[in-house]
Amino acid sequence: MKKKYLLFCLILVSCTVAAQKYQPNWASLNTRKIPEWFGQDKFGIFIHWGLYAVPAYAPVIPNSGESYSEWYWYRLAEKNKNFMPFHDKNYGTGFEYPRFEPMFKAELFDPAQWADVFKASGARYVVLTSKHHEGYCLWNSAEANRSWGRSWNAVTGTPGRDLLGDLTSAVKAAGLKMGYYYSLYEWYNPVWLKDRKRYVTEHMLPQLKDLVNKYKPSLIFADGEWDLPDTAWHSPELLAWLFNDSPVAKDVVVNDRWGSNTREHNTGATYTTSEYGGGMDASRVWEESQGIGHSYGYNRNEKLTDYKTERELILMLVDIVSRGGNLLLDIGPTADGRIPVIMQQRLTAIGNWLKVNGDAIYGTRAYTRPVQWSKGTVPGKSGKSYMAGYSAAALVTPKKDTAHIELFFTRKGRDLYCMLPDYQSKLLIKDLNVPANTTAVLLANNKEVKVKNAGKDCWVDLSGFKPGELPGELLVVKLKNVL
Repeated sequence: MKKKYLLFCLILVSCTVAAQKYQPNWASLNTRKIPEWFGQDKFGIFIHWGLYAVPAYAPVIPNSGESYSEWYWYRLAEKNKNFMPFHDKNYGTGFEYPRFEPMFKAELFDPAQWADVFKASGARYVVLTSKHHEGYCLWNSAEANRSWGRSWNAVTGTPGRDLLGDLTSAVKAAGLKMGYYYSLYEWYNPVWLKDRKRYVTEHMLPQLKDLVNKYKPSLIFADGEWDLPDTAWHSPELLAWLFNDSPVAKDVVVNDRWGSNTREHNTGATYTTSEYGGGMDASRVWEESQGIGHSYGYNRNEKLTDYKTERELILMLVDIVSRGGNLLLDIGPTADGRIPVIMQQRLTAIGNWLKVNGDAIYGTRAYTRPVQWSKGTVPGKSGKSYMAGYSAAALVTPKKDTAHIELFFTRKGRDLYCMLPDYQSKLLIKDLNVPANTTAVLLANNKEVKVKNAGKDCWVDLSGFKPGELPGELLVVKLKNVL
C-alpha cells in the first residue's frame, strides 16, 4: 500500500511538472508572467556598439529616426541626402560599409571600467547589442561568419576579442544583471536576401540559442522583427524553448518584438517597449528606451546642447517609474572602446541622486495617480510608443493657463513617496488625508518634517531648512504608513 501511495505521488508530481511546460503558442506562453526582478529594478543601461561606431555620424533631427547613427549602412544604401555628402567627403565615393570593420579595433575597451560606471549610475541591469541590423556580432558567432562568407564577428575579426563575453563577466561581477539586444533580421545578410526561411532556421534560430546557452542572459531585447509575422520567425517555439529548457528559463525577461504582429500584445509573456515614446501606464509591464542624445549609437555630430541635462534625465526616470515603467537609458561607446566622458558624467549624476533617493524608485509600484497637476488645463499626452516628442521636463515647467506637474508619486507597501521637481516651502498634497501622528521624512537628509491635514488635503512643512541646506530640486518626501 505504501509503495502504491509513493508511486501515485510520483505520478502526480510528474504530471504537475509536465503541466507547467509552456506550449509554443501565446495562450500558453502568456501564463508565465514577467519575472519579478524586472519590475523591482526599474533602471537599466542600453549599449549600442558596432561597426557604426566608426563613422559615428547622423544628422541631428529631434524626434526623428534619421538621428540614429546605428542606421548608417541603411542610409547609405538608400542614398539618403543627409548621409551621403558626409560619407563621400570623408571616406570616398564607393567606400562600402564592410570596410569599416578593420577600423573597429576596441583597443581601449576596459570592461571593468564600464561596469564601474554602470554600477555608479544606480542601474540594476545592462543590455548590450549582441548584434544590430548590420549583423556584426560582438561574440564568436559561427553562424555570422558562415552566412556572410567573411569574418563578421569581433573575435575572428579586427578586435580579436570576445567583447560581449568580457563585458558580461565584468557586469555580473559588479552585481548587475546582463541582457542582450538581438536583431532578428539583418539588412544585407546574403542568406536573408536570398531565402528568408533558410535564414530563420539556419542562421537566426541557432545563433540566438548559441548566445543564450553560452552567456545566459537575464533579458533579451528582440528587434528587427517587422518584416515577418511571429510564425515565420518561429517565435512561439523559440520562446517555449527559452521558458522551458534554456539555462535561463526561470529568470529571463523578454520584450514584445517577436513578429510584425506582436508589439503591445502578449502582455503576460513579454513587456511592452516604448522608444523615444510617450510611455504607458501601470496597467501593463513596460519600458521606455532613449539615448542621452538623439541617437542610440555614438554620434560625433551631436553637440552639448543635444544631450539631456542631469535634471532632464532624472525627471525622465522619475516620471517613467511613477507610471509603473522601467527606463532603459542608452549610451553609445566609441569605436576604440570608450564611453564618452559626457555620458559617464550624466550616468554618475543619476547615480548620485539615486544614492540619496533610490528608496522612492527601486521596488516601488505606481500610486493610484502618478502625478499631481497644478490648476489649469492639463495638456494632452501622445499615446505614440515611437518618437512621441514627450518630455517630463517640459511638463513640470509652469506656463500661463496650462497645468504643470507639481509632484510625482510612487508607493511601497503603505508608504507614499512624493517627488518634487522644485523646492516648495509648504507642500500641498491634494486629496490625501493622513492618520494622526503621521511621520514624513525628507530623504535628502533623513530628517522628519511636520505634516497636517487641511480639509481633504495634506500639508507638509519644509520651511524649517536653511538656504543651501537642501538641493533646490528633485527632493523626495516619504510619508510612512499613510496608504
